[in-house]
Amino acid sequence: MLYDDGLVACDETGLVVRRYYLWGDKRIAYSAITAVEQRALTGLRGSWRIWGSTDFTHWYNLDRTRPAKRVAIEIHTRARTIPVITPDDPGRVYAILVEKIGVGRS
Repeated sequence: MLYDDGLVACDETGLVVRRYYLWGDKRIAYSAITAVEQRALTGLRGSWRIWGSTDFTHWYNLDRTRPAKRVAIEIHTRARTIPVITPDDPGRVYAILVEKIGVGRS
């Protein structure tokens, strides 16, 4: 395991977003990720979004500590829905993702 904070994990083959669905986790293979983007987490951009979506495009996994966090990472795939994660160490997760997929935006 390259990273694991209980809600977000990175291993050699992909990203695991825990508590993504009501019934469980979402696994995203690195090969399915087209880009990652770090962005500030603000009141208008998701800091109070504990779980789910407000715009039907960005989807946040269940994270009760999100209001105290300042950085989110968007995971772009070829799907319409963009998973948004808020790992405890966003810099480390972003670096792992960029290394594994070879592309990123900050």
